[in-house]
Amino acid sequence: MIDINLIRTNPDLVRNNIKKKFQDQKLPLVDKVIELDKKNRELKQQGDELRSMRNKLSAQIGQLMREKKVDEAQKIKQQVVDNNNKIAEIENTQAQVEKEIKKCMMSIPNIIADSVPIGKDDTFNVEQKRYLEPKEKDFDIPYHMDILENLNMIDIDSARRTSGQGFYFLLGDIAQLHSAVLAYARDFMINKGFTYVIPPYMIRSEVVSGVMSFSEMDNMMYKIEGEDLYLIGTSEHSMIGRFMNTTIDEKSLPITLTSFSPCFRKEKGAHGIEERGIYRIHQFEKQEMIVVCRPEDSEKWYEKMWNYTVELFTSMEIPVRTLVCCSGDLADLKYQSLDVEAWSPRQKKYFEVGSCSNLTDAQARRLGIRFKTPNGNVFAHTLNNTVVASPRMLISLMENHLNKDGTINIPKVLQPYMGGKTIITKREK
Repeated sequence: MIDINLIRTNPDLVRNNIKKKFQDQKLPLVDKVIELDKKNRELKQQGDELRSMRNKLSAQIGQLMREKKVDEAQKIKQQVVDNNNKIAEIENTQAQVEKEIKKCMMSIPNIIADSVPIGKDDTFNVEQKRYLEPKEKDFDIPYHMDILENLNMIDIDSARRTSGQGFYFLLGDIAQLHSAVLAYARDFMINKGFTYVIPPYMIRSEVVSGVMSFSEMDNMMYKIEGEDLYLIGTSEHSMIGRFMNTTIDEKSLPITLTSFSPCFRKEKGAHGIEERGIYRIHQFEKQEMIVVCRPEDSEKWYEKMWNYTVELFTSMEIPVRTLVCCSGDLADLKYQSLDVEAWSPRQKKYFEVGSCSNLTDAQARRLGIRFKTPNGNVFAHTLNNTVVASPRMLISLMENHLNKDGTINIPKVLQPYMGGKTIITKREK
């Protein structure tokens, strides 16, 4: 949510930003906010004048009572009653106007960075840089489901019976490799100075509406029936929500946290052939990182954070590239975002394995996250980034380290987490 002062002082900037994001249907919201804000300030002024008058009348009543002028005092008391009724009416109207202003403001997108490429959708995202050269294979790489089934290390059929479409059982060494990558990612981030956290896996609606747009909520979140609780789609939600309606000591900044959690997503809609199998599922595990910092530091942390993901994947000998997200591909709260994509030897292209976002103070405004300064309280900047998420990291590991005989080499950095194993072979049923 942007600062309403920006709409008051520079509405054209806000309108142009909406156009850059190809959300022209939201342009009327700017004029609506201006109109409602004017009405709100007028109501406030009327309320202040009535409250000032009430104070004067109350003082007169006290004086008249001291002078034993009871009848006159009673008349003025009635004026106070009438005055209070008018104040209550104004306050009720003002509350409705403020509610409508907030609703509009929640739909107006954050101002994007000047460096963001302008484009309608992800086809306009711009490649930034590639890391590690992909290694050519002298054999055809099977589909990831075929790799797992040939190793006897996945059971989709049983998962369909227990849970439905979009779930799976991992077995044996692949299940251990899954846990090994997450443990390695945890230690990797701890060594970068981040505090390790295991957060709540459910959050209230107040947090949900603070961390994402309404459309994202509908497409992603699972609601707990009969409770004001949602299953998290990513641990960033509860991690940022931890600071909701708090004022942080400036000396505590930056706050750098890394968290592990299962994640739950509806994944509505059709996603195409490459997103069958275990690419898009309803439940997965992820190592996440968040930063809460001073406004002047967020650009620096943004660069650091996505570089950590690049470093993690290249340390596992997986070629990656970075992709700068264009304006139309940015969620409403984002100032800038960058995707990290891993090389797929099978598809001969890169696919997304992580995303880093700088939300400036837009998320903090929704959630009321401030920090103290000598000049008053200031909204903090918040950032989030995927360290690693299953099962996409498994797909990239399997494809890039697959041998012709169907075995999978284990990268050196993961071998200590695999009990010293160097290779994954077929599991006996």
